[in-house]
Amino acid sequence: MDIKHVLSRNPLQPAYRLERDEPATRPPRRAGWIEHPGGPVEIGHRGASFAFDNEFPRHVAHLVPFALADRAVTCGEWRAFMDDGGYERPELWLSDGWGVVQQQRWEAPLYWSRDGSDWSVFTLGGAQRVRDHDPVCHVSYYEADAFAHWTGGRLPTEFEWEAIGAPLAVAGSFLDQSVLHPVPQSAGPGLFGDVWEWTASAYSPYPGFRAPPGAVGEYNGKFMVNQYVLRGGSCATPVGHTRATYRNFFPAAARWAFSGVRLAEDR
Repeated sequence: MDIKHVLSRNPLQPAYRLERDEPATRPPRRAGWIEHPGGPVEIGHRGASFAFDNEFPRHVAHLVPFALADRAVTCGEWRAFMDDGGYERPELWLSDGWGVVQQQRWEAPLYWSRDGSDWSVFTLGGAQRVRDHDPVCHVSYYEADAFAHWTGGRLPTEFEWEAIGAPLAVAGSFLDQSVLHPVPQSAGPGLFGDVWEWTASAYSPYPGFRAPPGAVGEYNGKFMVNQYVLRGGSCATPVGHTRATYRNFFPAAARWAFSGVRLAEDR
């Protein structure tokens, strides 16, 4: 994630690895919905395996009926948002987000650039054409929220995401496959891998959380302000470092993470 950002600042756009494995072509599929009836659900890590302190204590969250998309938003869907003036319509944006769009002159996800009449994207294998069926990546919370408003949907809460993801096997594109770029999701539901997914949940402590003493207490607890939670892991995440309860977090304007979008709807 960090070395990609460093390399992207070089006007020669050097590749981290030219011999990267090209993913097999996957047929596109229409997005569907995973329904959840709502009600009380247990949230947080359980068992003797490793987890970070911010995944505890385990507690109950109360959900209303909702549905979660069974795949992440694609680059083609994001292009439709852009073509409809998504980056030019203040009514779609949170006030702070619109200020960032104006100040930093955003018109597309990070690493996208005009390539004649088309778009290209900088990857760890160098620049390549934007592929419509790839999950969109390197978007901020502000962009994710604006896109959700544009669709008429919303972002899921981290509790909704975990309620759907907890029973599922951890499967998807991770660092172990060495693809290093999100690939189309052809079989659902797939909540893990490819891109971290923004949620609508502010990064706050779980009920009863206390930061442990010493240096480890500074690892997560001291960042619990002005950040939003992401779930699911990415193509730059080791598969063994991925679980449904993992709470990643970034500021709302951050875009250098392998971050994408999954929509939710009320039922």
